Amino acid sequence: MAEENVKKEEKGFFTEARIEILCAIFLGITAILTAWASWIGSLHGGNQATNYTKSNNLASEGNSMYNEGLQRYLSDMMAYNTMMEYMYDREIADMKGEKEEAALIEEKLESYQEENCSEILQEGLDWYNEDESRYSPFDMPGIIDRYYEDAEAALEESRAILEEGMSDNAHGDAYNLVNVIYSLVLFLLGIVGIFRRLPNRAVVLIIAVIAMILATIYMCTIPLPTGFSLANFF
Repeated sequence: MAEENVKKEEKGFFTEARIEILCAIFLGITAILTAWASWIGSLHGGNQATNYTKSNNLASEGNSMYNEGLQRYLSDMMAYNTMMEYMYDREIADMKGEKEEAALIEEKLESYQEENCSEILQEGLDWYNEDESRYSPFDMPGIIDRYYEDAEAALEESRAILEEGMSDNAHGDAYNLVNVIYSLVLFLLGIVGIFRRLPNRAVVLIIAVIAMILATIYMCTIPLPTGFSLANFF
């Protein structure tokens, strides 16, 4: 009876020889896919580390620029206060009719403005002098933001690169999951020969192949590392 059952099983599609051949083929395919997933996952991991480092460096640079902007702003505030004193002295000299003194103060004021005011404050002063009703050059729309625009640009770039690093981290984790599934497939393909009955071998083989196909489909949905090209490695 046992021999008859074996003969009946061998009459189907999944014969012992075919199962061995299919196992060998899918073992090779899965091994290649595992190597590919491991390589791409490691590239994502490298990009993640690089992006995190760049983000931290840019964040430090942006904070440094922010402090420089604050110092420039405070320096311009002090310079403008000094200019206000010059302007006040000039007005008093004009009221007293001391034209030479007023002209000398005006000359000092222009020299001081040229040497101590930043380009931002210069633009604010031009805006301020256009209309006598304006209270201060620092009331010009957007002038305060001008002191920190370089810092904001660096910090914004830092945030963008950090998001890229987080994305690389997520993609690397996804490739690790694919590797886990491929490892399970390799295990299933490896134990096919343990089962004595061909139907049991066929079931395990089919489960392994389905898992491999699903993992491969999922892997294809995961983006490759930014700037990836096989030509760069040859």
